[in-house]
Amino acid sequence: MKRALHPSPLPIGWGEGGRRPGEGCLLTSELKDNMCDSNAIIEVSGLVHCYGKTDAVNGLNLTVRPGRCYGFFGRNGAGKTTTIKCLLNLLQPKSGTVRLFGLDPRKSEVEVKSRLSYVPDQVAFYPWMTIQQHFEYLASFRQRWNQTLEHDLLRQFQLDPGHKVNALSKGEKVQVALIGALCPEPELLILDEPTSGLDPLVRREFIRTVIGAYQDADPGNRTVFVSTHLITEFEGLIDEFTVIEQGKAILNMETEAARLRFKKVRARFKTGAPDLKFPGVVNARQDGREVEMLVDGGEKECLAAVESHCPEAVASESLSLEEIFLAALKLGRSGP
Repeated sequence: MKRALHPSPLPIGWGEGGRRPGEGCLLTSELKDNMCDSNAIIEVSGLVHCYGKTDAVNGLNLTVRPGRCYGFFGRNGAGKTTTIKCLLNLLQPKSGTVRLFGLDPRKSEVEVKSRLSYVPDQVAFYPWMTIQQHFEYLASFRQRWNQTLEHDLLRQFQLDPGHKVNALSKGEKVQVALIGALCPEPELLILDEPTSGLDPLVRREFIRTVIGAYQDADPGNRTVFVSTHLITEFEGLIDEFTVIEQGKAILNMETEAARLRFKKVRARFKTGAPDLKFPGVVNARQDGREVEMLVDGGEKECLAAVESHCPEAVASESLSLEEIFLAALKLGRSGP
């Protein structure tokens, strides 16, 4: 059945004023006037948002370029969800600027949201709908909807389109939300803790197969912005990332540059390990004759210092993304 792309009320919490697609859009000349010079997909500058006297986001800066899988890492309460809500004009920042596709989402909300999909940390549905009706409802707002992808993903995750959404488990609801976000084939996919409700096997399959396939289908033009604390699950997909702590970015780096900068040095000595203290060591752990050090940018100096104590064996390796995240929190300072 071909779905009619007819206007209908926007879902609760998505638009303002119950606007339908096309209503309230700026004219072409007005859009050009509001375009940012940068070709960044997301650009945040000096973003500040407060809850009462608490700074949830405090002077945040980040830039996401087209075609990247961008990680937004932080502990619970660090300001990740607040930042995303400011991007989507669901919260108004106290100060600073936000641009998506070079546009101000407050002035060009419909234009911006027609080009992206968003999966929040807590998904919700109209409870009387079946999965099929939910997808038909979503498709009514979109200029395109990949039904083949919808059917393939329903089959992959063994979901019956005739089931009511309110009868689904938490993990199944997350799967439905993620499928609904992918089928419009948006330019930008914004995910806030997207896989926290999935079991480990489904989570790994979804991340590596589905999100990877989404970008591979149009390389260089599809961008993913993912906020998560399950950093290990996204290993191998993240091109660039920001670590946020207490509303501030404490590290902005490309993944490959981070792997070159942060290293793990292991050494084993004939007798007890010596006391190795020098600049650049983020963390050191000693276990009998063995010592392990996390090094920030001083790999050569660290290796030279270790070699001067004549170890039996010494090795150096890059850190995982999760280890880099933990090192950044310990450092508590801005990037390179």
